[in-house]
Amino acid sequence: MGSQTVLVVGGAGYIGSHTARLLFKQGYTPVILDDLSTGHREAARRATQDGLFYKGDYSDIKLVEKILKDHSVSAVMHFGAKALVGESVENPLLYYSANVTGTLNLLRAVLAAGVKNFIFSSSCAVFGTHDGSPIDEKADQKPINPYGRTKLMVEQILQDFEKAYGVRAGVLRYFNAAGADPAGDIGEDHNPETHLIPNALKAALKLTEGMVINGNDYATPDGTCVRDYIHINDLAAAHLRMLEFMSGNKKGLDVNLGVGHGYSILEIIREVEKVVGKKIQVRVGPRRPGDPSSLVANPSKAQDILNWKAQFDLNGIVESAYRWTVKHPMGYGA
Repeated sequence: MGSQTVLVVGGAGYIGSHTARLLFKQGYTPVILDDLSTGHREAARRATQDGLFYKGDYSDIKLVEKILKDHSVSAVMHFGAKALVGESVENPLLYYSANVTGTLNLLRAVLAAGVKNFIFSSSCAVFGTHDGSPIDEKADQKPINPYGRTKLMVEQILQDFEKAYGVRAGVLRYFNAAGADPAGDIGEDHNPETHLIPNALKAALKLTEGMVINGNDYATPDGTCVRDYIHINDLAAAHLRMLEFMSGNKKGLDVNLGVGHGYSILEIIREVEKVVGKKIQVRVGPRRPGDPSSLVANPSKAQDILNWKAQFDLNGIVESAYRWTVKHPMGYGA
């Protein structure tokens, strides 16, 4: 059980809200900072039962420094970022500004407040294109889109900050976050929604007119992209284990988070059809720019060092997302 106060940057977003809930349940005091540009105030409220919340930008150095000092924050979890691959290709300025410059400002506040533990949401996008075999932490980091490059730049910044200033960095590289809290009261609500499982569920429930598969000519068994899908609560648990590790060992760590095997888009669609009991109307569209064929994690480092392992299988992921979608067909606006 924890007694620390943790600043959860982006805690009104999808991954941030689920992590804030777990922190709250485990006796930590989460303080959420979110500008609500993509997050939801209701998600933050439900996650922490009306806990501490600030509406603001994580690049606002004075605001962040004040929060860190006023609440004696001992660790920062940074979920705030622009995170759409296609958008990053079309508008790289937005991505370098928010993800790199914004994070540098956040780190300035962290240094000024003397906080030593910094946990960063990175991404499998830092690895770029691979041969389909599970990716471990030693794999070449050659991102193929601006989103991935911004994440890699922040990883490199954090390495330098740890050496120079003693700010310990916990880097968690997500593969594909999916699912919702089994309670069904917090979940995934993006606008626009670009993630496969919520779009497939909406199509199966006739909330949308079918769905588009972005490309079916990839070098995979069925021609559609293969990804490693990891339940949102498993991701949240990894953040907690990382915080415990850093607090106990006084050093940082980088890990890849996934279940260790991938599913194609068509396999996901079939699983959604099975859970919902309805067929999905599918049409094939063009590839999205910057999409690799296959990305699958080798999570053995996280398993060995953090004693962490994904608990949800694909059926559990889809069922939890289905429960959320049925209860909240219009997301938090319902």
